[in-house]
Parts: sequence; C-alpha cells; structure tokens
Amino acid sequence: MTQPSIATTAEGNARLPRIALVGVHGFGERHLQNLARLSADGALELVAVADPQPPAGGTLGSDVEVFASLDELLAAGTAPDVVIVSTPIQTHAPLALAALKAGSNVYLEKPPVASMAQYEDLMAAAASAGRLVQVGFQSLGSGALPAIEALVASGDIGDVRGISATGLWLRNKAYFKRSRWAGKRSLNGTDVVDGVATNALAHAVATGLRLAGARTVADVESVDTDLYRANDTESDDTSVVRVRTAGGIVLTCALTLCAPVQSAPSVTVYGTRGQLTLFYTEDRLEITTPDGTRSETFGRTDLLENLIAARSEEDLLSPLSGAGAYVSVLEAIRTADSPRPIHPDFVTWEGEGDSAHPVVQGIESLIKRAALGQATFAELGAPWTASGGPTLDIHGVPVATLQDGNHIRATSSPRPYLHPVRTLAGTVVTDHVPEDHVWHLGAGVALQDVDGINFWGGRTFTREAGAYVWRKDHGRIVTESAEHSDGQRREKLSWLAPDGTPVLREQREWRWAAVGHSAWKLTLDFTLGSATGRAVLLGSPGSNGRPLGGYGGFFWRLPKVSDATIWTPDARGEDAVHGSVAPWLAWSGTFDAGTSGAAHVTGDPGLGHPATLVFLASPQAPDPWFVRHSGYPGVGLSLAWDAPVAADPGHPVHRSVTVLITDGFLATQDIEQLMTTLGETA
Repeated sequence: MTQPSIATTAEGNARLPRIALVGVHGFGERHLQNLARLSADGALELVAVADPQPPAGGTLGSDVEVFASLDELLAAGTAPDVVIVSTPIQTHAPLALAALKAGSNVYLEKPPVASMAQYEDLMAAAASAGRLVQVGFQSLGSGALPAIEALVASGDIGDVRGISATGLWLRNKAYFKRSRWAGKRSLNGTDVVDGVATNALAHAVATGLRLAGARTVADVESVDTDLYRANDTESDDTSVVRVRTAGGIVLTCALTLCAPVQSAPSVTVYGTRGQLTLFYTEDRLEITTPDGTRSETFGRTDLLENLIAARSEEDLLSPLSGAGAYVSVLEAIRTADSPRPIHPDFVTWEGEGDSAHPVVQGIESLIKRAALGQATFAELGAPWTASGGPTLDIHGVPVATLQDGNHIRATSSPRPYLHPVRTLAGTVVTDHVPEDHVWHLGAGVALQDVDGINFWGGRTFTREAGAYVWRKDHGRIVTESAEHSDGQRREKLSWLAPDGTPVLREQREWRWAAVGHSAWKLTLDFTLGSATGRAVLLGSPGSNGRPLGGYGGFFWRLPKVSDATIWTPDARGEDAVHGSVAPWLAWSGTFDAGTSGAAHVTGDPGLGHPATLVFLASPQAPDPWFVRHSGYPGVGLSLAWDAPVAADPGHPVHRSVTVLITDGFLATQDIEQLMTTLGETA
C-alpha cells in the first residue's frame, strides 16, 4: 500500500496535517506537549481533542475544538489526517477501528490492543481502509536500534547467545489508584491486561523483541510466563516472560515494579565475544568487546513525525504489523493463570499512605539471575514461588529437592541436580544459577570435556586457545528412568551430544539418612559408561592445560557463606586444600538464606545460620579436591585433575562421595567422632 504523504492532499498540494487527540489526561498530556512543539514548528495543526473530562482552560488554542468522545468528533466533519489514541487500554481497539473506518491514520498508544482477536480485527480494518497505524513504542524510534543491528551483523560481539530485557522500577499505591482500570486484568468482563510486561515496562519487551528479530506473530515460537504480584491488584507487578523466536533466539524479560530503587531499564544482547546493553529510555548504548567498553548516545525519531511523513507501512518505525510478536506475548499473559501473590514475609513496604510502595526481598539479584540464566523466578527457586520436583525426605521433612534441569538454558549444559539442599533445621546449603556462574547447578555431576563436548556449561577451555571460549559444544544430561523410595533413589541417565547422540550412560544413586538430631548424610554414587562402543575420554580444563583447573565430576555449589572456614585433616584455607588429596574436606560458616534462592524453612528469610558440610572422598580413587572460595563458593572432587580418564567399553568410571550436612559449627574432633559413629575411616 502506497499513498501520498499525510502532509499532502490527494492532488499533491502541500498543507499542514490535521491531527486529533483522543485522551488528554495521563500520557495524553505528553502528547499535548509534543503537539504544541510540532505546531510551533509549523509541522501540523491540532484541530480537535476528545475526552469526557475537557482539559483545563488555557491548555488549548482557541481554534482547537473539544468533544466529549471520538464519535462526536468524527461526526462533526471531515476526519482528521491522524487520530492519536491515548486512552485506557480496553478502549484502544474500538477507538482505533472507528478512526480507521472514518478514513484517518492512527497513532495508537501502547499496548495497542488487549487481545490477539482485537489485533487481528485491527490489522484487517487497517488493510481494508488503506490506512496506516503506528504503535506508540517510542523506543523503536531510537537510532540505537539500527546501530545495534549493524554491530551484531559485523560480528563485533560474535554470535548472539541470547537477549534479556530487565526493568527495576517502583510504583506506589497511588499508581494503582489513578484509574479504574489500573492493575486490572479485566474490567466488567472486558479485557484490560494491565501489568508490568504489558504496560508499565512494555517498551522493554517491545525493544527486546525487535532486537531478537521478532515482529510478526509467526516470528514467535513460544512464550513462557511466570507472573506474580506484591500489590493488592489483579495484574502482575513482578514477572519473567521468556520468548523463543522462530529463529531460535531466546529473549528473557525480567521485570518488576517492586524494586527498592528505580533504575534505568535495559535490553542486553549477549554475544560470544562481547555484549551490547541499550538503556532505551536514555538512548544510551554500552558496547563491550575484547577491546574494552565504550558508550554511545543516539538520537530518536519522533513517531508522530514519522507517521506524518510516511507514504507506506514500510516507512513506519513502529507499524501495527510489527507489533504482532508483542501481542503474542500479551496474549500469553492474558490467557495465563492469574498472577500468584507474593507472601507478605518476602515483601517490605516503604513509605506511608498512598506513597507507600512494596519491595520484594532480593528482587535485584533475582532479576539479574533470571536475565543471565534465561530462567523464570520459579526455576530459580525464589522463596515465594511454587516450584520443585521430587524431594529427599527425612522424618517427613524435605531436606533436598531434585531438579530435572529441563528448563536450564542450552549453554549451561542442562542436567539433573539437587537444589535446594537443606540442613535438618532448614538452612539452605546449595545454590544454582548464581549471577557469577549461571551454569553452576546445586549438587550433582558435571564435566567440561567429554570427548570434546561440554557437559559443565559456560565457556570451554581449549588447549589450542589457551583460554575459555564460547563454543557450540554443549551437551545435556537427561533422566531416562528413576526408582524413588524412602532413603534411596536410583536413576538411569543419558549424556547426549549437541545433536542428541548418546555419549555416556550413567547409573546414579542417591542415598540419604539422618545422623542424630542435627545432621544427615547424603551419598552420591555414579557410574559413567561409554555409549559409543569405544573409549570415551573424560577431561577438564586442567587436562587441557589450565593449571590447577581440574574441576569436573562431583561438584557442589554453595550459596554465600560468611566467616567460612575450609580445612582437611592436614591443611587449612582455600589455597592449601585446593588440589590436595585428603580423606575429607570440611566447610563451615554462616550461610545466608537470603541469597541462596530459597528461604530458611523456619522463617527469617535473609538471616544467616551456622552450618558445616563435611565431604568424604571417593574410596575408588585418590581424586584431588577442587575448592573455590574467594571467587565463588564451591567444592568438587576432580575426576580428571591434569589428565583425562577413559570410560572404556565394559570398564566404566565409578565414583561415590558422601556429604555430612550439619547445623552449627563443627571442629576437627567433632568430625572425627561423627565419622567414627558412622563407621567411616579417615
């Protein structure tokens, strides 16, 4: 469809475009300011406004007509060239349809519609009328977007690994009292779909979709929603929306209106060699490459000016047809279950009266982890979510939860693991998807080099590069079968290459039992056998040339631990015990439940609790201990410290490790006495 510019008549004579604004309050006030600017520049003529509540006297020029409704405005004479619709969400579609029917082009505020059905009706009406519809996603007018596309195409940041959109805003009680529809999913049976992703931070979603190459409905393969609310509303205010595009890009939108401090929202494109972060409200782009980080600020094209100048839909920066992907997200939210309330124990209210606003505990870290790990709040195990799988119970109390890992991002090598693991008093002693290494997953088995395949996650250390590099070499471990009984779980697992071919078959057994009133014992026994009919080499960064980097095999990621003490019978401290061979290794300290991804079961989220973990070495081989504390807290037994181990056909690799999980601080004498009681030998 090609038509004369809105700034010309059908005969080609130049004239000022005639503009009408529907809705002069709220965001409509910004449109009035912009219209005044453009009128002063001689770019357009504001001829009419429509609103049940007229603007204050002196707001408009004497030649601007005022109507109570769009119907009255359209009935009064020739339709305006452009009708700007800046009204409650539920009125967008019917008002836009009326303007199109009258022959006007439409500037439609976001969100453009409240359902996919409305979107399809509006698309059909625009095509039938031969008119243009611009959607008010102002960020899509930023000059940063084509710059980002050019940088990605140039390969400056390598291959795209994923995209995130994050927003940490705060909104008070008055925000949800500003109108009848605020905070509503529906009003008198009519869809509204207000919410953090569909309205307040809708620009984050729309900008992320544009950079992911998703414009139309067909560009979206799937949408996962994880919706919550801290406010007494119907709509979500703290949510993760994860979109997989038809092109295979994953966009994770982690958004909240319950932050302690408001910060600039952003969209980040993650590459194998760097990343691009756009602070879209500022049109500021941070560019990180191997050469360093630099910042650039861009201009922005006004969407109304763009609409006025457009001769066809291809000229529009934010056309209705390009909002199909966004409406797919909105539709997924509209049809999802109602947002779950966040338990008051995890919400702090700041301020008084209508100025009071909620702060969700730990939300800043959760937003970052969700973005980096492409994970929902439920998958992260946020304490106010309903999440989890089969549990390991002692006396009817769950002390660990089994995660199948199916939703872990591909570059984190999806695999089964335990998290959260708790002491008998409820202190969480594992972490997963932490900000520093999102591929660290609780307690389990992982290897970075299995015949060249990464079953650990993250970057791969190669001898050729002498460094960690991103490669498309990530495998996944899937559970084929499981037998779960009291105190024991047996599993058959397959280690699959990126193309789905089995590389290893694993027999895994978990055993657990109480040890007195304040301790319990967890044993992991695993056997790795070749699934290829030939020898499979099990390696590590250490076996590929990284000094002291022989991690892989059993690994336990700990949460934040204060005043940590790490020791073996013969050494004390991270540097001394790392790489040593000893019958046991102990880690004692104050575990911070507020950063571990799940709260202490007896309450007091965020309060520290003393605990001690005692790791007993595998009896099958003298594997060195891998220990990290200064960079991140983690303990492992190194299967291939400085040389690979072969899983030959008929000769699998077998290891077992036992962990004593206790409340309180233990000394060496306590550990030795406990091991004697258990019949373990030091």
